[in-house]
Amino acid sequence: MDHFDVVVIGSGPAGQKAAIAAAKLGKRAAIVERKHMMGGVCINTGTIPSKTLREAVLYLTGLNQRELYGDSYRLKSDITVTDLAARTNHVVSREIDVIRHQLARNSVMMFVGSARFVGPNEITVEDATGDLKHVRGDYFVVAVGTRPARPPSVDFDSETVVDSDQILGLDRVPSSMVVVGAGVIGIEYASMFAALGSKVTVIEKRPTMLDFCDREIVESLQYQLRDRGVTFRFGESVKTVERHPSGTLTILESGKVIPADTVLYSAGRQGVSDELDVEAAGLTADSRGRLKVDENYRTEVEHIYAVGDIIGFPALAATSMEQGRRATYHAFGEPVGVVNDDLQPIGIYAIPELSFVGRTEDQLTAANVPFEVGVARYRELARGAIIGDSYGLLKLLVHAEERTLLGVHAFGSNAAELVHIGQTVMGLGGTIDYLVDAVFNYPTLAEGYKVAALDAVNKMRAIERVRTKGLTGDLDAGESPLP
Repeated sequence: MDHFDVVVIGSGPAGQKAAIAAAKLGKRAAIVERKHMMGGVCINTGTIPSKTLREAVLYLTGLNQRELYGDSYRLKSDITVTDLAARTNHVVSREIDVIRHQLARNSVMMFVGSARFVGPNEITVEDATGDLKHVRGDYFVVAVGTRPARPPSVDFDSETVVDSDQILGLDRVPSSMVVVGAGVIGIEYASMFAALGSKVTVIEKRPTMLDFCDREIVESLQYQLRDRGVTFRFGESVKTVERHPSGTLTILESGKVIPADTVLYSAGRQGVSDELDVEAAGLTADSRGRLKVDENYRTEVEHIYAVGDIIGFPALAATSMEQGRRATYHAFGEPVGVVNDDLQPIGIYAIPELSFVGRTEDQLTAANVPFEVGVARYRELARGAIIGDSYGLLKLLVHAEERTLLGVHAFGSNAAELVHIGQTVMGLGGTIDYLVDAVFNYPTLAEGYKVAALDAVNKMRAIERVRTKGLTGDLDAGESPLP
């Protein structure tokens, strides 16, 4: 029986970093993954394929160039699934090779098969032929991720009614699509297919979408999607989906009926802990298959850690990587810095994309934090004109008294890249004055930080001017400042 210092179950972003971190500490590490799933859902059906699809859509449709060359501009008039899949398959294959090389270079043992706990310190790995291998470990890191949640009332067929894992396998670009769920995944795919020319209807039982994001940014995204023909049905629930030879009918609880070629269900995700027999290790999963952990990602069983999507929000590749590293460091007593949740960026790769770090205006208002807003619009930046983006914006939320950055919100081209400048300033405790005095390359979108910073400072200066001089300048004794 093989014995390791740490056994990692799952080779997604969280599992990779956990195993490699252990190897860098001189520990004997192993990682278990199912055949054909190297890199986990992130590489095979989630983050990487969907973001590559997005780039293929932007390139082939010429969408980003239409402000410069007209609404009729397209690089390719008849875009097929083959066109889209070619780029996706290339990137996925390359990323899998990179992961294999990294694990091999760090001497991480790879077991291919399905893992199951048979005790607190032991798992079995069943390969494709049914052979079992027993593996023991001093520590375990569970990083198995999630699968799309599937309502039992919906008949998925992988062709006309699909989940977010199956949508990449469509054999054609549908002329019309219903997207059930206005979460991150639903909105990302809705925007991509709308860009391809599909008539998209988004159904969401909540009154709004992406309610954890800045309201102004969400409204901007919603406007852009509506401008591309996306219809939103908020406050609506799906009663049933009927499949017919000529398409689908989505019947809502309100009685509305929506015809479409394809229905994409994006109703959250379900942890795959049920496939691990976690009870045999002394663990208990919740109703969504998630495992509960403490601030160090340790489960109720002291030597078993859980990281990534299996522990719930924020369920992002970026945060999962850091969770994997921190879990391993804690297991082996390696010092690690304090996690600041306010400094973990969120990126949503819709078309257009949005990203933020820190708090929103609503959160600051609810907490009675005095703040000022500085905004830079891409149309005011030379780089915005060069790339043909007139709708993007960068918003800074600044503490009105301490002048520190409280939140950075970006919308438009390169938003997910742009947000990291603000993240760094926040992490180092910098103030708005740093951005005012800094010199940024010209022409760049990053220059928007200086424009937004000056906007915020000018607003604060106007307030101070009123406080020190009155509304109409220096006043004589007893003179009213009011007209």
